[in-house]
Amino acid sequence: MKVQKTASTLLLILGFTLYFAVNEPQSAYAMHIMEGFLPLGWAIFWWVLFLPFFILGLRALIRITKETPELKIMLGLAGAFTFVLSALKIPSVTGSSSHPTGTGLGAVMFGALPMSVLGSIVLLFQALLLAHGGLTTLGANAFSMAVIGPIIGYTVYKGMMKSTGKQKLAIFTAAASADLSTYVVTSIQMALAFPAESGGILVSFVKFGGIFALTQIPLAISEGILTVLIWNWLQTYSSEELSVLQRKMKGANQS
Repeated sequence: MKVQKTASTLLLILGFTLYFAVNEPQSAYAMHIMEGFLPLGWAIFWWVLFLPFFILGLRALIRITKETPELKIMLGLAGAFTFVLSALKIPSVTGSSSHPTGTGLGAVMFGALPMSVLGSIVLLFQALLLAHGGLTTLGANAFSMAVIGPIIGYTVYKGMMKSTGKQKLAIFTAAASADLSTYVVTSIQMALAFPAESGGILVSFVKFGGIFALTQIPLAISEGILTVLIWNWLQTYSSEELSVLQRKMKGANQS
C-alpha cells in the first residue's frame, strides 16, 4: 500500500514536471504598449511625466489610510477591479493590445490621484507576475491608464453629477470615459514615437486611434455597464463603507 502511494506521488510529480516543461512561460508582450516598442527617448520622457503624479498619489493614499483606515478594503477592491479588467487583453495594433482599464470605479470613489498608484502597481504586477511585459514602457502605460484615465473619469463624474444629478449615468459615463481617454493618449504616444512618413503625427494618430476604436468603444461601453453593476452591489452590501466615502472623500456620494 505504501509502495503504491509512493509510486502515485512520483507519477504526479513527473506529470507536473512534464507539464511545466512543455508549457514553459514566455513573455506575452501584452501591454497596451508592449515591452521595448517605444524608442528609449520616448520611454524616458513618459517616465518623467508620470513620476510626479505617482508621488502625489502616494501622498494621497498615505493620507487616506491614516485618516480612514476603514477604507482600506474599498481601496483593495478598486485595485482588484482594475487588475482583473485590465488583464483581459486582446491583440490590436502592432506593438499594442486592447483591454478594459477598470480605473473609473476607483476614480469615482477616491478621486484621480490615488489611482495613479493603484493603476501603476496593477501594471507592474501584470508585467512581472503575468509575464505581460512592459517594464520599459511602464511610464507611458501608467501615464495613459493610471493618470489621464482617472483624471478624465473623475472630471466627467463630477460634471455629470452637477449637470444631471443622475448618479448611475454619471458612473457609467465616467468609467467609459476613463477607458476611452486611456486609448486616446496611447494613440498620441504611439503617433509621437512613430509619425507617418506622409502626414506626420496627425495621420499616425488617426490611424492608431481608428484601429483602437474598433475594439475599445465596445469595451468602454461594457466597462461602464459593469462598473454600474459593481456600484449597485456596493450600495447593497457595503452601505456603511460608502457612507464613510461620502463623508471623507471627494469622490462619489451615495444617491
